[in-house]
Amino acid sequence: MASSPCSISSATCLSLTLFLLFSCSFSAALRYQPSSPSQLKLVSPAAKGAGQAERMIRSLNLFPKHEANIVSNDTSGDDDVHQQRISEKRFSFNVSGGPGPSIQQFGHYAGYYSLPDTKGAKMFYFFFESRVNNTNAPVVIWLTGGPGCASELALFYENGPFKITEDMALQWNDYGWDQASNILYVDQPTGTGFSYTTDDSDIRHDETGVSNDLYNFLQQFFKGHSKYAGNDFYITGESYAGHYIPALASRIFKGNQNKEGIHINMKGFAIGNGLTDPAFQYKAYPEFALAAKLISQSDRDSIASELVPPCESAIAGCSPQSEDSCEEALYTCNQIFQSILQIAGNINYYDIRKQCEGQLCYDFSRMENFLGEDTVKSALGVKDDIDFVSCSSEVYDAMMGDWMIDYETGIPALLESGVKVLIYAGEYDLICNWLGNSNWVNGMKWSGQSKFQAAPNVPFVAGNAKSGELKSYGPLAFLKVYNAGHMVPMDQPKVALQMLQGWMQGKLA
Repeated sequence: MASSPCSISSATCLSLTLFLLFSCSFSAALRYQPSSPSQLKLVSPAAKGAGQAERMIRSLNLFPKHEANIVSNDTSGDDDVHQQRISEKRFSFNVSGGPGPSIQQFGHYAGYYSLPDTKGAKMFYFFFESRVNNTNAPVVIWLTGGPGCASELALFYENGPFKITEDMALQWNDYGWDQASNILYVDQPTGTGFSYTTDDSDIRHDETGVSNDLYNFLQQFFKGHSKYAGNDFYITGESYAGHYIPALASRIFKGNQNKEGIHINMKGFAIGNGLTDPAFQYKAYPEFALAAKLISQSDRDSIASELVPPCESAIAGCSPQSEDSCEEALYTCNQIFQSILQIAGNINYYDIRKQCEGQLCYDFSRMENFLGEDTVKSALGVKDDIDFVSCSSEVYDAMMGDWMIDYETGIPALLESGVKVLIYAGEYDLICNWLGNSNWVNGMKWSGQSKFQAAPNVPFVAGNAKSGELKSYGPLAFLKVYNAGHMVPMDQPKVALQMLQGWMQGKLA
């Protein structure tokens, strides 16, 4: 497996561990002597997200004006808007390329949802009707990770209907997921992207708040788009969405059981290169790094014996009732990841095949520039005084106590009820690597566990090419995607679209 060192400075490369969009790991300020893991020292245990997150965001060529979208005066909170909850408008962008459908053939919508039980929070979203069959196609929601990064990152760089070209024009994405579904992109938690609030007490700090907001939004969305309310519904996303997705799926399941409102026809959820069960995933770092030839056997042995046990103990002490214990587990366990980085050098740990260019490992500035244009904001119904916050350091910091909590625990009940679960991972991602994800999926206790463990790995073929390895039994599937890093839909867009289509149709294998 090839690995390429980043060409940026060591400090900048390490700060990328805080990458809000994708991170499975938090970068405490560490100093490591590769010859002896016992010399690993936590230089600044009190270091938290905001300062390092800001440096990380700059290294990605993103320059949000605010740490979170908090406005002092929101005139859109009038009674008529608040009462209807959702304020939505249809928009039209000039899109080049082809053959592509006319914008008149289907709907592109942007809107705000006024969140209940908040001081003044409004959630921004995009909704794209399917290019193929906008009446019967499933409804898919995509959740970008972070925590604290906007859904537009996926929309414009991964699986949305169009992409931004170098000259700041829009071009149809031949492999957008709107080819197979009606798709929602949501800026969440509050303060992210174009979502905003009038009071920072509305910033969420756990999955209860996040999942309730999303559930309430979906209730109102299907009320306003009733023709889609009976369609199959799927939850998708990547990275920190490995927390969001199981939490939302459980919330929907509970709401359906209790007949709380509109029945959401949830058929399944898919997590890409996610952080879901930290106990399995942090322990897998040295094994993956050894197999990828990022570290030596002696390094692996030292890390496994000296750093993994304290991490396991810290995770065992992490409880949703004690955010401090979970933050301590975060600092303790990240010594494992940082030790690997210190040995391996300045690798691009979202795709260890690639070198970084100059001071950048990824450049998402086109999205930020495009969404900062007044004409674009006007077309989307975004007020002049709302700026686009590509990644929110405040949201990130607020969620740190949630980081090390295991969200695998709610999945078995969903599997037993027949909800389909797909866990997929690009093979060249280090930070949310396929091995750690495979380990927790195989270790999950449910009635089909032994049969899933015994199931063979079979080729996943996209087009005429072997594109991955698939293991499945009943409603559970795990897919290792070849030639992809952390962002599978960006690295392998054709494969990702076929994966989505096959999975939703029950034809993944």
